[in-house]
Amino acid sequence: MGAFGRRRVSFVSAFLAMLAIGAAAPPAPRPKTWQPSPGHVQLPLWPNGVPDALPDPEPESLGPPPGREWWPRANHVHTPTLTVYKPAAHDTGAAALVLPGGGFQFLAMDVEGTEVCDWLIAQGITCLLLKYRVPDSGPTSHDGHRYNPPIPTALQDAQRAIGLARLHADEWTIDPKRIGVVGFSAGGYLAALMGMEFGRRAYPPQDAADAKSARPDFAIVAYPGHLWIHEDEDESERETTDLRLHPNLHVRADAPPTFIVQAADDEVDSVQQSLALFSALRKAGVPTEMHIFATGSHAFGVRKLGKASDGWTDIAMAWLGRIGMTERSRR
Repeated sequence: MGAFGRRRVSFVSAFLAMLAIGAAAPPAPRPKTWQPSPGHVQLPLWPNGVPDALPDPEPESLGPPPGREWWPRANHVHTPTLTVYKPAAHDTGAAALVLPGGGFQFLAMDVEGTEVCDWLIAQGITCLLLKYRVPDSGPTSHDGHRYNPPIPTALQDAQRAIGLARLHADEWTIDPKRIGVVGFSAGGYLAALMGMEFGRRAYPPQDAADAKSARPDFAIVAYPGHLWIHEDEDESERETTDLRLHPNLHVRADAPPTFIVQAADDEVDSVQQSLALFSALRKAGVPTEMHIFATGSHAFGVRKLGKASDGWTDIAMAWLGRIGMTERSRR
């Protein structure tokens, strides 16, 4: 056998050996709970104990039930966390608490979470991604006050996150007077609720973070659900021209400036949700801007899908500039 033949046999043998090693190596373990990408650290939201914690909660998990395609979905959240994503270069000093949706049952941590953070930090806005509890994670009422849907534990987590952001504003190099909220679907409901319920804490204060204001400085509410008074009625019986909010929701005159976005062809939450919120905010004198796009369906997040809704992020950034949220301030 010539030198070339010997080299070829040697190469083939080495290649086969590498394949054998790769086949023998176990696959990388899939994380059991949602984790941020390397370089980002999750902070515990409640280091002194989670209020209204379930005594024996389901273990937190990642992804849908077995047999369905895996995707970054956080289930049974009982240990809420906050992950800080900082802009790499240009930093406006503004920050946004991001609230993923998930039908009040789980959290869509990619399309309405990390992808939103990528968009925000590219615009110079610090992203604060909240992994919060949903209704199945805790009690449905607090101090006798009921919500529709009942989500006091989610409100507790969101209020706490705003307080922490203001407490750590210097450390995180953000302006405590320019911290807003961006919510999608169920998270959009929560974002709207934060603008209504900031006058009182939904939990007993624990430390200095809870002495800070829970009012967002702005709110971006994307395709929200469960705001409209007729939402739970049979579709054939709904009075679509009655654009009142659910009786449990009360808009304040000092609610934050709000930007609302939805698609007219949304098959999950009707545009009456956004219209009801817009109507109530305008009636209360709250600066509000709304955009209803012809196409986009539901859960478009910040993705470019070739639909009319693709342009909403540019419009939202222009709005943030007009209300003074993206101009670096002298703190």
